[in-house]
Amino acid sequence: MTNKRISTSDICAIALCTAVIAVMAQISVPMPMGVPMTMQTFAITLTAVVLGSKKGAVASLIYVLLGSTGLPVLAGFTGGIQYLAGPTGGFLISFPIMAYMIGLGVDKFRHIKGGFILCLIAGTIVNYIIGVIMFCILMDSSLITAFTACVLPFIPTAIIKAVLAAVIGLKIRERLGSLVCA
Repeated sequence: MTNKRISTSDICAIALCTAVIAVMAQISVPMPMGVPMTMQTFAITLTAVVLGSKKGAVASLIYVLLGSTGLPVLAGFTGGIQYLAGPTGGFLISFPIMAYMIGLGVDKFRHIKGGFILCLIAGTIVNYIIGVIMFCILMDSSLITAFTACVLPFIPTAIIKAVLAAVIGLKIRERLGSLVCA
């Protein structure tokens, strides 16, 4: 049994990726049904690809916790627990799960044909499922309405963001090597 400690470089990489998520969240386009189009999912995917499953999930969790405490790191320079308990809260709450699943694809399944892509898709789908369920509950909405408001308009940009984040993230991961990916 090994006692693996978190290194200073791990802490710095997690903090840097958390900051990138917070900055990317500010690139936001309001949408009619109240769910904004943001670059958060791009940043979550990028973080997961660069850091891997565990550290990517930790960076995402720290981001969500910072936002829940009221720090203005969420979309539109907002923050507070009400955003986690609001209509878009499910998307925010699922970010650590999404990051873990995508990071797992890089950590364990990158060399298996289609393994990483499958994890990337699964992580994104989990984000949508949790987000839609919470939207339905809080907005007393039908599944069709929630899907139309929270998923359908985002599919094209979600694909573009996932592909770009994966390509950029894999290049960064390759360049940084064992510095952040060990």
